[in-house]
Amino acid sequence: MSVPVETRARRQAPNSLPWVAMYHSVGDCSDDPYRITVTPERLDAQLAWYARSGLKGVSMAELLAAPDRTGLIGLTFDDGYTDFVTAALPVLRAHDVTATLFVLPGRLGGDNAWDPLGPRKPLLTADGIREAAAQGMEIGSHGLTHVDLTKADDETLAAETEQSRDQLSDLLGTDVDGFCYPYGTIDERAVSAVRDAGYAYACAIDPGALNGVHALPRVHIGQNDTAARLFLKHRLHRLRRRPVEGLR
Repeated sequence: MSVPVETRARRQAPNSLPWVAMYHSVGDCSDDPYRITVTPERLDAQLAWYARSGLKGVSMAELLAAPDRTGLIGLTFDDGYTDFVTAALPVLRAHDVTATLFVLPGRLGGDNAWDPLGPRKPLLTADGIREAAAQGMEIGSHGLTHVDLTKADDETLAAETEQSRDQLSDLLGTDVDGFCYPYGTIDERAVSAVRDAGYAYACAIDPGALNGVHALPRVHIGQNDTAARLFLKHRLHRLRRRPVEGLR
């Protein structure tokens, strides 16, 4: 007996709508105008809530490769701050979870110069990125220097996508499959450039009308996200987002 197409679509929808959490920095939240920082204690509490809710934190590579993603949550950390190794990594290891760290190979050892407000946060060196990878974390590209790809000229767009992947692959000695759009902004031109550069997937924030594995939506997680807020964000994600085209 064949299963109606509508029924198959409904069955696939939960599995083809992965829940991905977007983090940035882990540390002191006292001066945080962009709300990109969570304390180690808050991260610990959030990871504990995921576990109590039956969600296992995994990297994007693990999430997308899993035959059943309904009990998984993708953990992503943007920008590649040094506090990922010093503050986030010990908490992740304590909970026995993995994550994807999106870094900027054109700013190794630099800081978040793209943020006009707030404190300067140091970025990982090549050795720090290798340390995160050695601890079981997936490394992806956040572009070369943190440029809005929707406003980049052709030369810059190529550097931010192709060159960043090449440089990270050389640094790690392995292929780099994941990309994260700086600022979360995307358009068809940016998505095409990322796909053509050889990335297997790419993370945005709210991709709007764009869909597919190179326009994956994510949910911002911040210091104010206690258990009640996480519960609501999880439920709303299921209600507001469409299944990702091409993902089973």
